[in-house]
Amino acid sequence: MSLISELARRQRGNLAALGLFLLLPFSVMAAASDGADADSDAAVVKAMAVLDDFMATFNRRDVQAWSRTLNYPHVRFASGQVAVYPDATQFTDRPVFRQLAATGWDHSHWLSREVVLKSPGKVHIATVFQRFNADNEPLGTYESLYIVTLQDGHWGIQARSSLAP
Repeated sequence: MSLISELARRQRGNLAALGLFLLLPFSVMAAASDGADADSDAAVVKAMAVLDDFMATFNRRDVQAWSRTLNYPHVRFASGQVAVYPDATQFTDRPVFRQLAATGWDHSHWLSREVVLKSPGKVHIATVFQRFNADNEPLGTYESLYIVTLQDGHWGIQARSSLAP
């Protein structure tokens, strides 16, 4: 075997070993992330259930139940304002349903919900929802971002940023 052939053979062996060495961290990370992915997927299921409950209690105009779909402090970005609600009492102590009814609002529905970031304790969901009047005619369609968190064993919406008024 010539010197060049021998060097080429050794180089191929070194490249194979190098390739395995470089791939090893990724396979370990993938194995480690399997559990985290399962936990994150479970978090998404919980977060979507919170959004379902949020919309259902909102449409029932049940402000107490609606407030229980949140985590506090709760933050809402909308209409160029940032509102911070330190607790459920401050959240429920506002005329939100009276204000919405004055616009002709009767109920709302999700049009889409897309998870854009997830972890075992937090899920960011980009949404599109629509507001309707009593005749089920659309009043407006709005994009929002909801951040749902696990806080002291309770899944709730910690923050919302909406293009809705």
